[in-house]
Amino acid sequence: MKQCKRCLYTENHPLHITFDDEGICSGCRVHEEKFTLDWGEREEKLRTLLESYRNTDGMSYDCIVPVSGGRDSYYIVHVLKNVYGMNPLLVSYNKHYNTHVGIRNFQYLKTIFDCDTLQMVVQPQKVKKITKLTIKHLGSIYWHVLAGQSVFPVQCAVRFKIPLIIWGVHQGIDQVGMYSHTDEVEMTRRYRKEHDLIGYEAEDLLALDPDLTQNDLIQYVYPHDKEIEKVGVRGIYLGNYIPWDTKKQHEEMIETYGYETLLQQRTFDSYNDVDCVHYSGLHDFIKYMKFGYAKATDHACREIRWGRMSRDEARELVSAYEGIFPSDTRYLLEWLEMSEEELMTLLAPFQKTVPKLPSVHYSAKPPKGCRFTLTPSKVPSVKEEGYTLLEKGYI
Repeated sequence: MKQCKRCLYTENHPLHITFDDEGICSGCRVHEEKFTLDWGEREEKLRTLLESYRNTDGMSYDCIVPVSGGRDSYYIVHVLKNVYGMNPLLVSYNKHYNTHVGIRNFQYLKTIFDCDTLQMVVQPQKVKKITKLTIKHLGSIYWHVLAGQSVFPVQCAVRFKIPLIIWGVHQGIDQVGMYSHTDEVEMTRRYRKEHDLIGYEAEDLLALDPDLTQNDLIQYVYPHDKEIEKVGVRGIYLGNYIPWDTKKQHEEMIETYGYETLLQQRTFDSYNDVDCVHYSGLHDFIKYMKFGYAKATDHACREIRWGRMSRDEARELVSAYEGIFPSDTRYLLEWLEMSEEELMTLLAPFQKTVPKLPSVHYSAKPPKGCRFTLTPSKVPSVKEEGYTLLEKGYI
């Protein structure tokens, strides 16, 4: 199988990576733009764009920002509020698979930046019903999360007539170079369906199970094109205007605001996706079964491109992490009242890779020159065992 001569991505990447005559992948080539573009000029374009949406009478919000207790939420809100002086409405989809660290990060985020926030919490019985169906038909435990967190901001934009949604980085650009930064690509319903939702909109699930109803899926339905057009909703990515470096950005947020990190099971990156029990666990293991690579590869390729990790170091880390069977599997099984045998039987038709499981769980030690900070817990008495829907706030 063809593999990039610079990073570790291969031609089976689901986002349709390409290779040039030198054997370098499109993701690495587009990443080179981060060292050559005039980012001062691009940030000025961002400033002009934001000014055109600023609400001058103070009677509404300037924009909508999707947030969570992980990823780049702190950095996005910091940039918009403290650098550009915007007044954002924060919106969040409750993914149900919450870690305590993620809930604390989310609650502190609202307090630190003094922003109004809306959170969508779908009835757990509906989420369980949908998840059982998507495991069976799509081989995914994460469809509801990807659907919810990508549609709720659009629903809010239409409902409250706030046309501008601001996301962090476009996955297709950052991983595989699907577009150039200068294309200034914006969010689209088509990309969401084809890549995030595995080709299935909420309405499409109805045909897969007669027991599923429109009421079960109403929170996941994308607004009609006419509603979007009437408000003028658009979604931009900060990564097209700022040289996106999630490791550097997280470390700034750790230092400035006390963002909490968390050791992950299947990757060395302790900054991203700390809010979800399954994202770097069972969800990532299923990804490895389907495509033959895992989150550790995504993170290793990113670090290679920034020059913080050698290709040999990357291979060693990926090899150590990618076969680990995630211990969080038991939490999903308990939640869905399903056996491990039943789960693996349902996932078997989607499996293309036979994982080589190590006999001993790998104890992660970040390589020299590529260290990820593990912050002390703000509430050490609370252990990460399972997940919870809601917890008390923090100040």
